[in-house]
Amino acid sequence: MPAADRNAKFADVAGAAEGAQAEGGILAFTRDQELYAYRAMLLIRRFEEKAGQMYGMGLIGGFCHLYIGQEAVVVGARMSAKSTDQFITGYRDHGHMLACGMEPRRVMAELTGRRGGYSKGKGGSMHMFSREKNFYGGHGIVGAPAPLGVGLAFADLYRGDGSVSLTFFGDGAANQGQVYESFNMAELWKLPIVFIVENNRYAMGTSVERSSAQSNFSMRGTAFNIPGRQIDGMDVRAVAAAAREALDWCRAGKGPFLIEAQTYRYRGHSMSDPAKYRSKEEVQRVREEHDPIEQVRARLLAGGASEDELKQIDAAVRRIVSEAADFATNDPEPDPSELWTDVVL
Repeated sequence: MPAADRNAKFADVAGAAEGAQAEGGILAFTRDQELYAYRAMLLIRRFEEKAGQMYGMGLIGGFCHLYIGQEAVVVGARMSAKSTDQFITGYRDHGHMLACGMEPRRVMAELTGRRGGYSKGKGGSMHMFSREKNFYGGHGIVGAPAPLGVGLAFADLYRGDGSVSLTFFGDGAANQGQVYESFNMAELWKLPIVFIVENNRYAMGTSVERSSAQSNFSMRGTAFNIPGRQIDGMDVRAVAAAAREALDWCRAGKGPFLIEAQTYRYRGHSMSDPAKYRSKEEVQRVREEHDPIEQVRARLLAGGASEDELKQIDAAVRRIVSEAADFATNDPEPDPSELWTDVVL
């Protein structure tokens, strides 16, 4: 199978949860839907592991924020979204790109600063964009996805095409003032936008308990009459169910919806963060008891899937990531003349 076809098979999960029945706040996935979720999350996990390795080798420079542990949030949301819905997020963005169907090799090439990257090698880890896949960027300014996502939603309302803006930001960014200005505008104009707070508990290194007077982020929209749901962000079915409810709400013209996905990142805030503010035992406990990929794997095995079948999926994902790393290592760097292109004066 050509690399492009394999990439599409493993990455493009838009609408994959269609038809799943909601039961007790989760979607009851079919076997095929469980496999979709497993493949998509595993691709993100293996990609991020490789990115961390390449950063350690000096092939990736600058900032690099890995999504390991949080895979269920974007995959669950993507499985309930339509391909025309827009996704926008902060700088922990590689997983969102892959979930939107962007090519792993071009994402990795951007991380290594090569010509074949999505921003021609000039943006790096924190600045990628694909209008073709309706991914409107990872953004380095904390809290910026909220007002930018509102802009996307305003365009959706103006066009009247039924699209929704899915706007992701973290628990730390949720304390930014621009987020609440965005809430106010979104509700005032009844914009089709789903705000998704990826609460990984530690922001840049300070726990939610020490930094947030209201640590239930699903209630942050209450003053603006925005309904909210607090969900288990480590269970892809729970995320898919909440996303479906939120998207249906928006498409019905009722305005914005807020989701708090309680999740957990296994690595530090960035590759330069040793994460000494939490214990190794805490991280290990989450890995053993709540890992989003292992939960799906266990359900697949209980439903009759074989170890060999799942190993084959893992092997196929590893090949995709290996090909991406090879391309990102050998692709030429941008020509120096590129310093003067794509610049607004």
